[in-house]
Order: sequence, then C-alpha cells, then structure tokens
Amino acid sequence: MQGNTQTVAVIGLGSMGFGMATSLLRAGFDVVGSDLSAEALARFQAEGGRIASGPAEAAGQSEVVICVVVNGAQTEDVLFGSGGVAAAMRPDTVFAGCATMSPAVARGLAERSEAAGIHYLDAPISGGSVRAAAGELTVMASGSAAAFSRAGASLDAMAAKVYRLGDEPGAGAAMKMINQHLAGVHIAAAAEAMAFAAKQGLDLDKVYEVITASAGNSWMFENRVPHILAGDYTPHSSIEIFVKDMGIVQDMTRAARFPAPLAAAALQMYLAASGAGLGGADDAAVAQVYARLSGTRLPGMD
Repeated sequence: MQGNTQTVAVIGLGSMGFGMATSLLRAGFDVVGSDLSAEALARFQAEGGRIASGPAEAAGQSEVVICVVVNGAQTEDVLFGSGGVAAAMRPDTVFAGCATMSPAVARGLAERSEAAGIHYLDAPISGGSVRAAAGELTVMASGSAAAFSRAGASLDAMAAKVYRLGDEPGAGAAMKMINQHLAGVHIAAAAEAMAFAAKQGLDLDKVYEVITASAGNSWMFENRVPHILAGDYTPHSSIEIFVKDMGIVQDMTRAARFPAPLAAAALQMYLAASGAGLGGADDAAVAQVYARLSGTRLPGMD
C-alpha cells in the first residue's frame, strides 16, 4: 500500500513496537525506528525500516512519534530526559504515548509537551504482540483535534479500532486501566480455576474444552489457559507487567476512595508469583502459586 507521505518514528521496537512499526511500513509510511537493542534495530532494518542512532534523531525527522515503552517513567525519559525527543521535535508534530500509565501522569506529560510546542496524544494500546504484528490493535486515545488530525492515518495503520475518547489527555490512560483491571482479574480467575480443577483431579484439557464452550469462558481464559496446559510460561505478557498495572489500579482506586477488592486480591497473587521468582514468566504462571498453595501440580511443575 502506498500513498502515505508522513515520516513516523517508533521509539521502542520490542514485541509490540516492532509489530506496530512493520504495520506502518506495510501501509506505506516512511518509518524510522529507535531501540536500545542492536538486534532489534537490525531486525527492523531487515524489514525495510530506517534506523536512528537514538530517539532524538528519529523524532527530529518525523511528523509523528510513536512511543512504545513500558511505563510513564520511561515515557517521560524519552520525552524530557537526557537527549529527549521534545527538544528535537518540530513544532506542531505529535507525540503518541502508548505505554500504560496513570491518567495523572498522562496529563502531566501532555501539559509539558504542549508547553514545548508539540501535541501529545494519550494513546494506550491493547491486543498483544500478535495483533500488533497484524496491524489489528485497539487504540484508546484522547487528545486535541490537531493531534488526531496529524496522527490519525498512522493510528489507523496500526489498529483495527481507534477509539477517540475526548479532547483531554488522561481519558485514554483511564480507559486502559479499566481494561487492565479486567484483564488482571480474569487471568487470576482463570489460573485459580485451573488449579482448582487440578485439585479436583479433572482432566485439564477437557476442562479447557468444556469451559471455552460454556458461560464461564472469557477471552483471557481462552488465551492464557493453553500456556498452563503446555506448562510453557515463555513471556508474552509477564507477571511483572500485572504487578505494575494492578498496582496502578490500586493507586487510582485508593485516591478515588473506590472499593476494588477483586483487583486487590489479584494484585496479591501477582506479587506472590513475583516473590516466588516468577516475575519474568508469562502472567499465566500465577497458576503455579495457586497450585503450590493447594498442594497440587500443573503441567510443567516439578
């Protein structure tokens, strides 16, 4: 597909950012990538992308900067840290922050960006690495009409659905945290159910078959339980991601004086998994905590 004349920088070529960058390439954009990993840069260059020596060099060439890092602190560092992109970006260009962060952090970054003469788009994403590679993410975005006007084509190239959630940054971050609340609770619930099934002596493959055809199914059950059945916890989304995200949920609910006991219980299970040395494993590995606490075993456990 040709016809897109914008240059887009993608800062962070990990499992999500790489898929987003290659989706932009397929849509005909001129894409320049930046990452700390030389291997990631070489891989992106092999796909036809251009690479830069650092984020500022990439951003200085671009109309839109897509930042795909882990959290708000890393996003702030990309923007305003040593060699940050804010000083390199041209006036009226757009910085899209795709990391999961609290709404307050997103609003603060937006205020500082606008003061520097650039547009900030609060644009967290959902869908995982497979959908990122296919250009089928969900983007939950909020920001000014100018930001959407300039970045709209690039968002469409990376996403199956782009939700415009208002003019004020922070709404996108808040929506993502509602999604993460549900995702974190659903993964923990699926893990608990599978360990309970093992305790009952059930055939776990049959449990998966029955539940995915029944009312107790969820997207997370259907997506994560195969990891449990295989005993393969190669990280697609790690335990530590949900320690972070459910921690943000807890901070938000405490500040709002909003009771969230299910989210709190899920956070404790992710903390237990991390404390047991599973922080870098796939988030489905929380099932092993349930199994160990109940004296049962799941596939792949000693």
